[in-house]
Amino acid sequence: MHVRPRQRGIPPLSSMSRRAALCAALSITVVLGGCTSMGANLPPLPSEPAGPYRLGAGDQVRVTVFNDPRLTGDFRVSDTGSVALPLVGLVPVQGRTTEQAARQIEETLSSRGLFNDPSVALEVLTYRPVFVLGMVERGGQTPYQPGMTVLSAVAVVGGFNYRAVTDYVGLTRIGEDGQAHEYRAERSALLQPGDVVNVFERRF
Repeated sequence: MHVRPRQRGIPPLSSMSRRAALCAALSITVVLGGCTSMGANLPPLPSEPAGPYRLGAGDQVRVTVFNDPRLTGDFRVSDTGSVALPLVGLVPVQGRTTEQAARQIEETLSSRGLFNDPSVALEVLTYRPVFVLGMVERGGQTPYQPGMTVLSAVAVVGGFNYRAVTDYVGLTRIGEDGQAHEYRAERSALLQPGDVVNVFERRF
C-alpha cells in the first residue's frame, strides 16, 4: 500500500484565521485613511492672471454723473447684482469692471432720454468681505483689501488655533459660471472679494 508523504510548509488558514487576517488588513486601511488630512484631495486653486476687479453683490460704490448731482452718490451692489440709481432704477453691474459698469450706466441714461451725452465715473469704496471659517480663533467675515492672502486673512481673525491644518486651506470661490467651486489653496494664495476660507481640523 502506497502512502503519500506528508507535505511540509505553511498549513492552510482556517476560516477563523482568514477572517482575522482580513480584519487586520481592513484596520490598517482605516488607520492609513485617517492619516490623510481633510481637504488634501481637493483640486488646487487655479492660477489666474491678474486682471481688473469685477463688481459683485455687497460692494459699495460711488457713482458720479457729471453735471447732475441728483444721480451722484454712494450705492451698494444688491444681492441681484444691480445698483438702484435715482430717476433710473436698477442697473445691472454684476461681473463688470468699474469701467464697464460706468459705460452701462451711461447707456441706460441715454436710453431713458435723461441725457444726450452722459459722462459717468464709478469707483469702489468698500469691497465685499472675505469669510474665514473653521479652526481659527475668531471665525467670521473681514473686509477685503487688495493683495490680501490666505495667511493675512487668517491673521485678521486671530490666527490658526492649535487644532488647525496650517499648510493649506479650503477655498470656495464663485466662478465665471456663477457656481461655487471649492479648491485647496496654499497660505500665500491671493484672495478675491467674496471668497470663503475654510481652515481644516487636524486628524492627529
